[in-house]
Amino acid sequence: MKYISTRGGGEPKSFEEVVLTGLAPDGGLYVPQELPKFSQEEIASWAGLSYQDLALKIITPFVDGAIPHADLKELIDKSYSTFRHGGIAPLIQTGHNEWIMELFHGPTLAFKDFALQFLGNLLDYILAKRNQKVVIMGATSGDTGSAAIEGCRRCENIDIFILHPHNRVSEVQRRQMTTVAADNVHNIAMHGNFDDCQNMVKASFSDQSFLPEGRQLAAVNSINWARIMAQIVYYFWASLSLGGPRRKVSFSVPTGNFGDIFAGYLAHKMGLPIEQLVIATNQNDILHRCISENDHSTRPLEQSLAPSMDIMISSNFERLLFDLYDNDGAAIAELMKDAKAGHMQLSDSALGRAREMFSSYRCDNDGMLEIIRSVLKESDYLMDPHTAIGLDAARHCRANNETPMVTLATAHPAKFPDAVREAGYPNDPELPTHMSDLFEKEEHYTVLGNDQDAVQAFIAGNITA
Repeated sequence: MKYISTRGGGEPKSFEEVVLTGLAPDGGLYVPQELPKFSQEEIASWAGLSYQDLALKIITPFVDGAIPHADLKELIDKSYSTFRHGGIAPLIQTGHNEWIMELFHGPTLAFKDFALQFLGNLLDYILAKRNQKVVIMGATSGDTGSAAIEGCRRCENIDIFILHPHNRVSEVQRRQMTTVAADNVHNIAMHGNFDDCQNMVKASFSDQSFLPEGRQLAAVNSINWARIMAQIVYYFWASLSLGGPRRKVSFSVPTGNFGDIFAGYLAHKMGLPIEQLVIATNQNDILHRCISENDHSTRPLEQSLAPSMDIMISSNFERLLFDLYDNDGAAIAELMKDAKAGHMQLSDSALGRAREMFSSYRCDNDGMLEIIRSVLKESDYLMDPHTAIGLDAARHCRANNETPMVTLATAHPAKFPDAVREAGYPNDPELPTHMSDLFEKEEHYTVLGNDQDAVQAFIAGNITA
């Protein structure tokens, strides 16, 4: 299988090239030339598989021989061996045909572990085979950074530099990144917001001349295709757990950078019967405004109690637009210019196609706190703020009560004690045993300004691999 850029430039790339490159040279994101398609009969035959074996079925066509089958199975098994729940992604019922899929049982308590445990192992495998070393540079609004560090900290061929917005992530999120004592791990607390960090990463990928000879940047953000690929699996897993594919299932997804929900869209395109995908946003609601009003205008970013969704530039939305515009790279390049200028609008046909599958909803801090309180009272179930926004959106947008609605629980509530306390929970939620000493560990991070030269000089001067 070959991969192409959403902006139409360059030659098609192999799976290995795409994993190592991340962002295409023309600024686009890589997508498969063709998606694998599964029949209803084939999907139904997977009903009894473990999560790991299901992942092998879904990921194999995307790898398409680049990794021997036995090696790929070993990589997948290793990646999910660190999860603390035997079901990997268990489903919890909170109402009539209403379910929470808990995606926080990985080592860093967030859904990012599903992709980044796999990506870390995959990168180390490819780099060892090629006798190559890379520099990972990533931006995080909270959870990607710790999951990426955990996935890559033991990789001998990788230096990893993670940028997070200074004083704009929760203390648990920050400490999960900054208490990792490893020579190849570097945390940069950058003045600004997540979009500033993300723009810094994109600019650095466009011009890598600051790196020493023989080094290149690799991406762990969801611009890396392997991240999206790994996340497709749990949509199939949830559907099969709830009677799919003979019945449709709907999903509500707390949405920031659009990678998680885009994986669900791909699952649908690959043959999984999905009735509805709900884009759940906080008050930084650019995606909700785009779907509901065709208003994709940027506004000042607001700091919220759901910081992983404090994003105004959703990188993976470009991948959806590429599909909605029938793979017209030139049209996407123009749209991205408009988006950068702050005033993108979709064509009527593209917007109409998006609305066939997607609904959207905006939930602010007050609404989020209220649903944490009400679900705790009704079901004795405690949610983190992002999951609460997803469930609120599910309840408001649900088109059919007979179709199971699954909200993706993207993080453990212990990662966001301030929001949980503000919702009226009497204590800080307890961290799992393996993280019980988090607040006793020494932190390691460097505070830098929003200055490209300073950030790049820091990276160039701290490469150790």
